[in-house]
Amino acid sequence: MESVNQAKNILACILLLLVIFLSYNVYQKEQRKKVFKEDLIELSKIKYGLFNVDEWKKILADIITKKIEEFNLQGANKEKMRKELTAFLSTQIDQLENRYYEEKSKSFWGFLIQNPVTSISGIFGKIKRDIPIFTEGILDFLNDPKNRKAIRGYIIGKLNEYADRTFSKIDYSIHDQIISKYEFEDREGTIQGLTTEVNHLEDSNKFNKIALLTLAILSGIWILFSKSISKSQFLIFTAISLLLLIMGLVLPMIEIDARISSMTFKLLGESVTFQDQVLYFKSKSILEVVSLMLTQRRFDVLIVGLLVFIFSVIFPLLKLISSIIYIYNKEKRSNGFIQFMVFKTGKWSMADVMVIAIFMAYIGFSGLITEQLKQLETITQSIDILTTNKSSLMMGFFSFTSFAILSLLISHKLQFAFKSEGVTN
Repeated sequence: MESVNQAKNILACILLLLVIFLSYNVYQKEQRKKVFKEDLIELSKIKYGLFNVDEWKKILADIITKKIEEFNLQGANKEKMRKELTAFLSTQIDQLENRYYEEKSKSFWGFLIQNPVTSISGIFGKIKRDIPIFTEGILDFLNDPKNRKAIRGYIIGKLNEYADRTFSKIDYSIHDQIISKYEFEDREGTIQGLTTEVNHLEDSNKFNKIALLTLAILSGIWILFSKSISKSQFLIFTAISLLLLIMGLVLPMIEIDARISSMTFKLLGESVTFQDQVLYFKSKSILEVVSLMLTQRRFDVLIVGLLVFIFSVIFPLLKLISSIIYIYNKEKRSNGFIQFMVFKTGKWSMADVMVIAIFMAYIGFSGLITEQLKQLETITQSIDILTTNKSSLMMGFFSFTSFAILSLLISHKLQFAFKSEGVTN
């Protein structure tokens, strides 16, 4: 029997060491990924893309340049343009002549002299006869590359002047710091590089996460189905619970990510596309949320922050410490505070309730965001919009859930084991 207990103790120690190793690896990679992800999200925000006036200035400048370069006045195109210009000039001169007569007819002396003057000068007739000359002059002007360049510069200059006068400037301080930090050439290159890093860390950390949660499940099964558990094993499982609690507190629990993955439309006959435009992103751990609440000056937010801190940090830690005292100090087992913390705080710490609340909040946020993004897709038929809801439950949620279940199993087993004298030395 003693040898079996020793073997179980050794196996439990191995289990603890594996949990420590995996927890450290998961934490390190998650922290690195968090830094990359925050910078990637910042560069992908819609304010630097679809809502950026500088981006629109570049797009319109490219379209104008392309249209002017494609402007071909040779062969059939030139003949077509000649006819259109001739018709346009004829119409304008006719309208000018009619307005001239109308203005003259309003004056008595103009009525007396308008016919002799126009008949002598024949100015309008001469202008009409010179329309082909005017037309060829305009065509030659448009065919000159220097003139085309001047026209393009004038249009783009006016466009920039209007944009600068109408829209507020974008603050690029954080944007430029991120690009310089990673030493990429531009925003697009930085986004591509950070995306690669985030995906690599996520893939490499996937095994560690699965293995850690698997060990947590095995620990729960061990506690649930073991007839007798030694003090050393209780201590080890309490340490595992503590590690899971720490992971649940320091790692993000929910990631809310709503974005326009692709938006395509036609502008002046040219296709314009925006990719991965982040509309909203938020990812914080319990400790980050508590820290944020405690730094607020609003009394109601401060109270909520204190309650979250008490029920998610203080109560669980006191419960684990009390469990260790309960196991190793017989004199303290009858202590009311120790018994309350070990056996009664399951109702007061509300860890299981918090887990359910977080899960339901995730479902609610995810459903709301998905519905709103679908409505965005149906706003107009002339714009091709593809939205994406990348919200997900994070490792912090699964670690905190594992701690809640494992701590409840430990408390139940302690009470049952001691009543039946199932705890061995």
